[in-house]
Amino acid sequence: MRNRRRRPRGRVFRFASILFFGLAGTPAAQSSRLVDLELVLAIDCSYSVDAGEFELQKIGLAKAFTNPAVLAAILAGEHKAIGVTVVEWSGAGAQTVAIPWTTVHDPASAVALAARIEAMPRLTQEGATSISSMIEFGLALFDANRLAGVRRVIDISADGRNNTGRRIGSVAPLAMILGVTVNGLAILNEIPTLNFYFEQQVISGPDAFVMEANDYEHYAVAILRKLIREIGYPAVS
Repeated sequence: MRNRRRRPRGRVFRFASILFFGLAGTPAAQSSRLVDLELVLAIDCSYSVDAGEFELQKIGLAKAFTNPAVLAAILAGEHKAIGVTVVEWSGAGAQTVAIPWTTVHDPASAVALAARIEAMPRLTQEGATSISSMIEFGLALFDANRLAGVRRVIDISADGRNNTGRRIGSVAPLAMILGVTVNGLAILNEIPTLNFYFEQQVISGPDAFVMEANDYEHYAVAILRKLIREIGYPAVS
């Protein structure tokens, strides 16, 4: 899987600098618990995602956290814990935290998170697809928790290209500047070449990668593989 990154230039760099210093000024006291990973899981709720497809994303993600391989990846880390928040998103300004930051550190906490994911309703209104807004929203979430993660990752699942909000090319490089990785799960039911778009335009930051699901029916398998890699990277490839 290829990783493609771009260097921010001009206005992008100035905007990133403003964001960087704003986040860097957050009091250190807000970060208290050490975890190996702070993970934002972003679920697509745009117009192209019907009720059944939303359920497939939700159930697939819930099942992944009950899989022994995911728990093994978590417990293999130095701190044997990760922080997770789940966001539902669609157009610009349409992002909703469905599950606030929670830690997963043992079988009971993994099962509890899975149950919360499976039970969560669709909270974000259908809209256009603003991956750029989701990245901006995700970046702000890291300094709103009380975690100190070795790594920070935004995991974006989507079946379409950015079509509203900021240009994706003006936002994706911000993550790299802030040391945040943006990974993608491209669902190819609408656009068979969406994985290449993600590789070229969306992913950024340390060790960023893209995985594909041919359709929503394959989402569960793809998100399981993706979580194992994200949690266990670089030990798990």
